[in-house]
Amino acid sequence: MPKIPQVITCKAAICWGIGKPVTVEEIEVEPPKATEVRVKMLCASICHTDISGTKGFPHTNFPIALGHEGVGVIESVGDQVTNLKEGDVVIPTYIGDYVLKVEPTIDPIHASFISCGFSTGFGAAWKEAKVESGSIVAVFGLGAVGLGAVIGAKMHGATRIIGIDTNEKKREKGEAFGMTDFINPSDSDKSTSELVKELSGGMGVDYSFECTGVPTLITESLEATKVGTGKAIVIGAGTEPILPLGLLAILLGRTLKGSIFGGLKATSDLSVIANKCHKKEFPLQELFTHEVSLGDIHKAFELVKQPNCVKVVINMS
Repeated sequence: MPKIPQVITCKAAICWGIGKPVTVEEIEVEPPKATEVRVKMLCASICHTDISGTKGFPHTNFPIALGHEGVGVIESVGDQVTNLKEGDVVIPTYIGDYVLKVEPTIDPIHASFISCGFSTGFGAAWKEAKVESGSIVAVFGLGAVGLGAVIGAKMHGATRIIGIDTNEKKREKGEAFGMTDFINPSDSDKSTSELVKELSGGMGVDYSFECTGVPTLITESLEATKVGTGKAIVIGAGTEPILPLGLLAILLGRTLKGSIFGGLKATSDLSVIANKCHKKEFPLQELFTHEVSLGDIHKAFELVKQPNCVKVVINMS
């Protein structure tokens, strides 16, 4: 006779409101419903969306249990679940409440990275922009999302990839993922779009990816692309619901497109990325800069502010 899942008590990182510290508290988790699974997390990593959540974006329905980027093991399944079982290693996604089964030998830290941020950037180059061979690309912001866009563009044939970041330490990270040129806007009085055009023959790039969430960079990322054909993909999530946009930048035939999870489909596309991760085709070790225990979650939110930090891993053991 199969065992019936019960309510369990576990620990979670909770934010009670804007400006309130993130605390570790005990919560009760109900048994999975018929088509659900319940996952015991092995490790997680801080995503920019978690930071936005503590600031009340995209909603202010506090308290909230933070965390969506990670990897775990299925602890129990609903009675209508047929494609997953207890003990399967899975990564969660925030689209469609879906979990993807991965190889049990996959590096858990690397698996955590691909469950959101990195894959969002990779997918933006692959699925949203559909980067073509021989193209020129600019990536604004070289965090995990931006670095995913860099290597996504490289793997799809971009010959010149310009990375933009005010943090000089990101130059080395960008190069590890395939960046060919680096711009630190702080080193010049010119606009970022002007600097990008100087590196792309004066015409601008074919595709740009805005990965910072900084409001003014949406126009800059669009202005950095070619007149008539340029495409800018907005990935970075800030906290402002309404943003300024230079009218001339879009009137001249350029395309501005938003992106959710890089346009990826969890069942088909994310499994391709997971397979590449398992085969170590991505230098994901370059993302891993810090590790803390769940009990030190408050330290993690301080570490992400440091210039040498790319990803903070939360170890659940």
